[in-house]
Amino acid sequence: MSPMPGDEADVRAATPEEAADPRRMHAANRVAWDQAAEDYERRLAGSIHRLRAGRSSLLPVELDLIGDLRGRCDHAIHVQCAGGEDTLSLWLAGAARVTGIDFSPRMLDLARRLAAAVEAPAGWVEADVLDLPHELDGTADLVYTGRGSIMWVQDIDAWAAGLARLPRPGGRLVVFEGHPAEWLFDGDGGGGWILTDYDYFAGPEASRGWSPAYIERLSLSDDAQAWKFARAWTLGEVVTALLGTGLRVETVTEHPVDWYGGHRDVHPAERGRLPLSFSVTATRP
Repeated sequence: MSPMPGDEADVRAATPEEAADPRRMHAANRVAWDQAAEDYERRLAGSIHRLRAGRSSLLPVELDLIGDLRGRCDHAIHVQCAGGEDTLSLWLAGAARVTGIDFSPRMLDLARRLAAAVEAPAGWVEADVLDLPHELDGTADLVYTGRGSIMWVQDIDAWAAGLARLPRPGGRLVVFEGHPAEWLFDGDGGGGWILTDYDYFAGPEASRGWSPAYIERLSLSDDAQAWKFARAWTLGEVVTALLGTGLRVETVTEHPVDWYGGHRDVHPAERGRLPLSFSVTATRP
């Protein structure tokens, strides 16, 4: 079982028919994320407060990867932006304007409300990551994605090809994501690690319900929620997909950063022993 969705009411392997149809799985994920937006709505006031105070939601490691955007980033695009707080944090980092892309209309409604509240120069596009709009091709100085996004993608080559279209020549791609090896470990209840029963090469799994560490309890019961599909793409699969696009991959780095705070029950020294996240930076020639 994956540590990200975790604690679901139902978990099963995707059927062969489901696994053969990435867009069918993405359509199911869209419904599940519309439902999960209820939790983001509860947190909207806090997001507004943080952004008004100039506090980024991006992690220090992400800010180091992205760098100071002031005067050198006219347009930043955030793919799979959810409720938009990370997108607007790119604006705080100095991007003159930002665009967030997501397939959930309910998430994008929250993003619009958030941007209006802080008067940010932001645009929002409803689109699946497998079908990014061509009018954005070659328009971004920076393309950013990550923090729990890739696991919901069911066609890694189409994902990479879409991302590669967005940067202008010389533009950058920054990916910061949970490490797929993280799915193999969980806390043992005493501050250490135990091995889970997850198969690193298993492919997509279907689940209903959410881990409270990730999405707080929704008003819908678990068995009334939509099925959703996640998978741990291996590091090799992610990097190979990006290499196949013609982007110039510059760095691939593994980090001991607990990117979503899901391992607070594990001692910090123990967390530092495992790769819990990774990053890729690339440029468009």
